[in-house]
Amino acid sequence: MVTNLDVNDPGDMLLKARAFSYARPATIAEALEMFQTAGEDASYIAGGQSLVPTLALRLQAPQALIDIAHIPELRGIAQDGGWLRIGALTRHCETLSDPLIAQHAPLFHDAAPYVAHPAIRNKGTLGGSIALADPASEFPAMALAMGAELEIVGHNGSRRVAADDYFIDLFRTAIEPGELLTAIHVPIVRLTHRWAFDELVRRRGDYAIVGSGILADVRDNRIEGIRIVFFGVGNTPVRAKTAEQGLIGRQLDQSAIAAAQAALGNDLAPPDDEHTPAMMRIHLARVLLGRLLSRIAEAA
Repeated sequence: MVTNLDVNDPGDMLLKARAFSYARPATIAEALEMFQTAGEDASYIAGGQSLVPTLALRLQAPQALIDIAHIPELRGIAQDGGWLRIGALTRHCETLSDPLIAQHAPLFHDAAPYVAHPAIRNKGTLGGSIALADPASEFPAMALAMGAELEIVGHNGSRRVAADDYFIDLFRTAIEPGELLTAIHVPIVRLTHRWAFDELVRRRGDYAIVGSGILADVRDNRIEGIRIVFFGVGNTPVRAKTAEQGLIGRQLDQSAIAAAQAALGNDLAPPDDEHTPAMMRIHLARVLLGRLLSRIAEAA
């Protein structure tokens, strides 16, 4: 289905976006073909919670919108061997309510209540959030913390990109023009895994000043492996690799936690902004890291 919407028509006066064509494909193949026909002056839309405001403000003005919200191939949550495959059209609210996500991808589940507000969570999609890759958003960072792989489909076929290689720069990812993020593959957590999530925010539902998610493999009270990811501190979600390395093989006592906090100075380089100086953001990141590691120590 293709429709032309024109803001010069009095019937469309409530629409502040520029005129565009609208198409609703039924399959992934149709969506890719429609994008190719439109050229690069097209955008995919699903939940629309990020795209629609930018259209209204004319920060984006594509000639064509391709609505992928009704493609069955982009839905579904299922365990596949040692991975949980989460369809890109999974809504934010489903990450909070789905038992498979709660069991096998718990950082998505734990982060979900902090994402904006219920009205937005009811419409926004997990794939849309990760495809946009807002560096202040919870879900992209939690995909990185869990070592997820992103399934991307284009005219040359399908590929899976590790989250460590997916986030390139501010709102830039491994997705090429015309390609679709179709699913998120998360390694299922094991019995030895412990995790924690939290964020510091001025007001619930606002973007976090700083947030973090941690997934740790704890055996015999020692850290065998750990992924510490921060968001709101740079152009992409950031892994605290120096802090991670310093914890490997150690018990999570106060000495180890303090050393990890100190190491954040090597891992984080947040920009200054008019509300939060960089040094304050690093200080808050250290406070948050201490809280999360203490929770993991208690759980272990």
